[in-house]
Amino acid sequence: MAIEQMKMPQLGESVTEGTISKWLVSPGDHVNKYDPIAEVLTDKVNAEVPSSFTGVIKELLAGEDETLAVGEVICTIEISGGNEEAEVAAPGEEIATVREQEPAAQAAKGTEFGKVRYSPAVLKISQEYGIDLTQVSGTGKEGRITRKDLLKLIESGNIPKPGTAPSTSSQEAAPPDQEQVKQPAPQTAGRKQESLPVQPAAGDTEIPVTGVRKAIAANMLRSKHEAPHAWTMVEVDATNLVAYRDSIKHEFKQKEGFNLTYFAFFVKAVAQALKEFPQINSMWAGDKIIQKKDINISIAVATEDALFVPVIKNADEKTIKGIAREITELASKARNGKLKSEEMQGGTFTVNNTGSFGSVQSMGIINYPQAAILQVESIVKRPVIIDGMIAVRDMVNLCMSLDHRVLDGLVCGRFLARIKEIVESMSKDNTSIY
Repeated sequence: MAIEQMKMPQLGESVTEGTISKWLVSPGDHVNKYDPIAEVLTDKVNAEVPSSFTGVIKELLAGEDETLAVGEVICTIEISGGNEEAEVAAPGEEIATVREQEPAAQAAKGTEFGKVRYSPAVLKISQEYGIDLTQVSGTGKEGRITRKDLLKLIESGNIPKPGTAPSTSSQEAAPPDQEQVKQPAPQTAGRKQESLPVQPAAGDTEIPVTGVRKAIAANMLRSKHEAPHAWTMVEVDATNLVAYRDSIKHEFKQKEGFNLTYFAFFVKAVAQALKEFPQINSMWAGDKIIQKKDINISIAVATEDALFVPVIKNADEKTIKGIAREITELASKARNGKLKSEEMQGGTFTVNNTGSFGSVQSMGIINYPQAAILQVESIVKRPVIIDGMIAVRDMVNLCMSLDHRVLDGLVCGRFLARIKEIVESMSKDNTSIY
């Protein structure tokens, strides 16, 4: 018999950690290869993790609602065949190793048998902000420092530098032979109000924060914290587009079996503009900017308690009909909990259909690590001046949030102007949906 390790998989581009929302197996259960063993939440997807082996679950190394970095071991599986001696140290050897390294483990939190365990996300953040990790106490398993620990320190402004006194992102653990006494956390200058405890009053309703909501919150905080947001908007006359779409929507639905929405036209226009302005299709990578070759449009799909961002791959190569079909299929999967992890990966630019619930102006938070997000607002009839005369037209606002590290106002203004030009020229005479 041999012991194999199951590790936290990477369930999306830029995903660095996942939360075990539910174990589907227990120690002693027999599983076949590809059987689901756990449900995992990330900031991009809620997915089942399949077993990589056939065997018996030996040990679950993470609890439910525990967050682990990609690549960390979540459980062990005992499989038939293989060399057990090569996989597991002899009992005497294991004890000796533990005893020999115990002092080192006691000396530094966030270690396991004296070996520091820093996830790639923790290392990246610590390098960007000059954080001395030896001065940080973690809240993860066995004192492991998590990305959330560092974000809390950065938010508070109390960033530990080399040679300073140790800082804690949570309550310090008391020595084993002493009772742990909880002390109130000091109020640090610059700490946000929401970080302070809020006590419910009589009649208030307490709503537990789900794993999905926690993941969304973490990703939004990271985007707002790391990317300097700027915002711009253009007003677009969509009168000809509305007339064209309304004239063919019933015939299209009967023929194709799904709706032809305005949103499909806007996604097509964005994809075409991205091809002409590839700078927008970029991402910040620390010491460089990566300009993506493929144009993969992420679309925001909201459910009652979550927000998902499935991806339309190579949107510039698809027709309006093809885009409309993918929007329908991906939205349905998101709302029914059937999105696959690969359908959430690879997005290079996000388009959000905020107009679907009546919004006329909004500022979106960038879908990290992308450089921009476009909000397509509601199409409303408004009086406008045309050739010195007042006319009632179908108008829509396009609102764009951008990462000012990557993009400047000039290129974004030209990009939005091009989308405006494409949308305003869409009509029955010069636009094909096939």
